[in-house]
Amino acid sequence: MNRSIHSGRVVMACAMLAASVFATQAQATSVVPVTPAAESAAPPPAAAALEQLAWLRGCWAGNVNRRDFVEQWLPPRADMMVGVSHTVVQNRKDTSEAHTEDYTYLRLEARADGVYYIAVPSGKTELPFKLTDVSNDRGVTVFTFTGEGDGFPQRIVYRRTEGGMLFAGIAGKLDGKDKEVIYPMHHVDCMTGEAPKG
Repeated sequence: MNRSIHSGRVVMACAMLAASVFATQAQATSVVPVTPAAESAAPPPAAAALEQLAWLRGCWAGNVNRRDFVEQWLPPRADMMVGVSHTVVQNRKDTSEAHTEDYTYLRLEARADGVYYIAVPSGKTELPFKLTDVSNDRGVTVFTFTGEGDGFPQRIVYRRTEGGMLFAGIAGKLDGKDKEVIYPMHHVDCMTGEAPKG
């Protein structure tokens, strides 16, 4: 199955998904904490796993290479979290002008067989990614969602740091080569877009 998702935020995003959407943001990569010896475990039962992701509620924002991206998530309700991501590109010559590059409807859904990250990129067909791994090492908690097939992306990865940062990423193989695009974000006020004080 050919996957076409953009992101951001994140994925808080991201959230936030296929070559036609995400390949345009290949240059939006960023350095994230790398932990070579992470403790990994199978994800907990679906309801408990969804609660582990409740920290995503609210708004997340970031900026890389003239791209401003925002993810917003509602709190968990009835075994589901609903979100949306929106990416805007600033005009190279006139920074006061911008245009929408991508928007994606998102949801985290607890099902009988686990938690799924569902993305509907720019109104296209929804793409499911199942939570397959939760790891924690040196203050970085990593949630990995894996999709079916060999299209790009094959994985959605949300990294949460102790300092409150969110690194939402899409990963997999594109044209036979490993590729990961990462969107660094921080929590912001949903009304003002500013980081909370204190």
